Amino acid sequence: MRIILGTFAAAGLLLAAPAAAQPQAAITVGMQVTDASGAPVGTVAGINGSNLLIKTAKHEAQIPRASFSVSNGKLLFGMTQAQLDAQIEQSSAAASASIAAGASVKGVGGAAIGTIDSVADGNVTITLQDGKKIAVPQTGLRGNSDGTVTIGLTAAQLDARVQGAAAPADAAADKPAQ
Repeated sequence: MRIILGTFAAAGLLLAAPAAAQPQAAITVGMQVTDASGAPVGTVAGINGSNLLIKTAKHEAQIPRASFSVSNGKLLFGMTQAQLDAQIEQSSAAASASIAAGASVKGVGGAAIGTIDSVADGNVTITLQDGKKIAVPQTGLRGNSDGTVTIGLTAAQLDARVQGAAAPADAAADKPAQ
């Protein structure tokens, strides 16, 4: 499961040394991540901009690069593997719980999209701001720590999909191929 754990900064779980004050050392995929005592936490499974995808024995999570410091060819992290796994599980449960009827839905850019009407059989029905309803797979949504939900589309992209769904099925046959 991939989650960006933004709660690290808020919870003060970053390492004491600020990453900005340190020279940028090379971080590579496969690099070992250890806690302050040198015990393994996981490995770097990917680098996504300013986030690192960290794989523990149980989970994968995207964590801000600033949460780590490089020492002797390894990344030091301010949590043990058990603490990180527990944090991932807690964040995942909170995110899943927020995908429920009545939750506000935002687009990728943060614009308000609508409200969740219902959740059933892996699908979520969203009532859009104009009153139209659309069903999307639950996997296309991400619960946020503030109780809102983000869909993986902008408001304009979602509107285009709704408009396309409302068009007659044979309308595409009337248009010349491009």
